Amino acid sequence: MAEVEKTVVLVTGGSRGIGAAVCRKLAGLGHTVLVNYANNSSAAQSVVHDIEAVGGQAVAVQGDVQHEADILKLFGEVDRLGRLVGLVNNAGVVDHAQRVDEMTVDRLTRMFSINLVGTFLCAREAVKRMSTRHGGKGGAIVNLGSAGSKLGSPGQYVDYAASKGAIDTMTVGLALEVAEEGIRVNAVRPGIIDTDIHASGGAPDRVAQLQSKLPMKRAGTADEVADAILWLMSEQSSYTTGAILDVSGGRAILP
Repeated sequence: MAEVEKTVVLVTGGSRGIGAAVCRKLAGLGHTVLVNYANNSSAAQSVVHDIEAVGGQAVAVQGDVQHEADILKLFGEVDRLGRLVGLVNNAGVVDHAQRVDEMTVDRLTRMFSINLVGTFLCAREAVKRMSTRHGGKGGAIVNLGSAGSKLGSPGQYVDYAASKGAIDTMTVGLALEVAEEGIRVNAVRPGIIDTDIHASGGAPDRVAQLQSKLPMKRAGTADEVADAILWLMSEQSSYTTGAILDVSGGRAILP
């Protein structure tokens, strides 16, 4: 009997928040999930444990997507595990609230290196493996944008919003570039989601402060965003590419 080919999905920033929720859900599609993390090994291993507890397969791999060498290491691990069929470009950072006239070059370099350059480099490596032009069999890429790309985040995170605006553009451009090569490229644009990214940006109470102003009067959950990503990764969205799906509870369409 022929050996069943092992398929792999890579989730960057998969140890917490939306990334962790995506990893847990992707395991149900039968792929080996590569749970990438930058620093928190125990959190990544916890996600792996959850996946294995329900009969799935997962591996945690350290790598900081702002460094090309780490990205190449991640994809080397992908090659060891099986055939890449999907990439979720989830890794991203936000910083403390500042006006643009207060921002340093170090802050901007870190923001765009992780949120934008890292996404480009991961997509580059994924296309090399999945594109029929390169001998691949196709696959799906989902990028993580933000409602901030439409709102601008004035007085808080214009740099973050700008990095996510570039993700919108990159999603459409790459989708058209590889549409004939078996790869679908889409994005989700979350709004206010109840994860610890707000605490990491110095605003642990941001969800509580904003939820009364949101159209649905509540924040979204990581699982709600993960469900949208899972659909875009699945064959149920087989004729969807270049789409940017708002998962913002209506926030991104406010005037």
